[in-house]
Amino acid sequence: MTEYRWLLPAVLHGDPGEGQPGVRRSTRDWAVDMFVFLGAAGTGLLMALALRSDTSTPQPILLADQVVGALACAAVWLRRRWPVGLALALLPVSLLSSVATGPVCVALFTVAVHRPLKFAALTGGLHLLTLAPYLCWRPDPELPFWVEFTVAALLYVLLVIWGMFVRARRQLVLTLRERAERAEVEAELRVERARHLERERIAREMHDVLAHRLSLLSVHAGALEYRPDMEPHDVARTAGVIRAGAHQALQDLREVIGVLRIAPEGTTPDRPQPTLADLTGLVEESRLAGMEVTLDMRVSDPAEAPARLGRNAYRITQEGLTNARKHAADAPVGVTVAGGPGDGLTVEIRNPVTVGQAIPGSGSGLIGLTERAELMGGRLDYGRGPDGRFRLRAWLPWAA
Repeated sequence: MTEYRWLLPAVLHGDPGEGQPGVRRSTRDWAVDMFVFLGAAGTGLLMALALRSDTSTPQPILLADQVVGALACAAVWLRRRWPVGLALALLPVSLLSSVATGPVCVALFTVAVHRPLKFAALTGGLHLLTLAPYLCWRPDPELPFWVEFTVAALLYVLLVIWGMFVRARRQLVLTLRERAERAEVEAELRVERARHLERERIAREMHDVLAHRLSLLSVHAGALEYRPDMEPHDVARTAGVIRAGAHQALQDLREVIGVLRIAPEGTTPDRPQPTLADLTGLVEESRLAGMEVTLDMRVSDPAEAPARLGRNAYRITQEGLTNARKHAADAPVGVTVAGGPGDGLTVEIRNPVTVGQAIPGSGSGLIGLTERAELMGGRLDYGRGPDGRFRLRAWLPWAA
């Protein structure tokens, strides 16, 4: 018995928050409760008026019927807090009082609305069992027993069905409301995720563009630092290159932020993006910065490469040259680009590993390149090869 004691509060009390201490009823709740009370009291008043014509029942019993019925009407105010408890408490009342018919109907309806079907069936069945003794004790002289019993039983059944319908409708409304709130939250999460991905995309693009430009500036600034004996015209030329590089870096930064803010993922940005054919210009730019770079282009027609493939190949090569400039500025660098439709595109960058002063780096560039290659369905690996040279190799799919 002890393991079922926890069920008693849930069975006897209403839904959480329904009439519980500390929970205020709304204006609608007060209006509904007032309407229900007046309906139960009006039904009891009609039954009390009908009792005046009952001459077969002793007056004390009729008076007790009216008093008990009035108390039952007052107890209707407790229906929200104790729906099942009220219905069970009215069981002995329904055996004695016809004035309590209204409160009994209200109690059965409330149980069907606020409690599951098994509790509504239990209380409804118990009240049906009290009909037979009551009708035998105080029968209606104008109606046969079976007709009166059938009408009362149908009334109870209809009240339970009506209450179940109201309960089902309320649950449906709550479910739809929860789904709407869940959909709103999921939409906010999708927007936040889209913003996060856009920030990552902007950061990746800014890193690819600015790291290359800033590494060039570092190389030229280093030449001024370690060659204080340079001719004045060489100093002026190097300073002009630094100024032009800084201006170009700022311009690239403005273009990247402006384009990525308005261009959704998967669309073609308005800003002209680098292609596979632009690798020659990238290599020439590195040569002007003092690097020894050789380009082995084994693609018959680089201009025919898809835009997305060319853009990613360009960014991978750009980052590879930037890393070589940071960590092996004086070493020769070899760039090999090979492949074609159906076979994919392979980009390989090789340079010796040197010991010396290097431009600091965080290592996030290689991580970003790996993500860039994987997003395209390709792969990227890097590290020191058997010959001691550092190698960065990427393979990107190229549809036939």
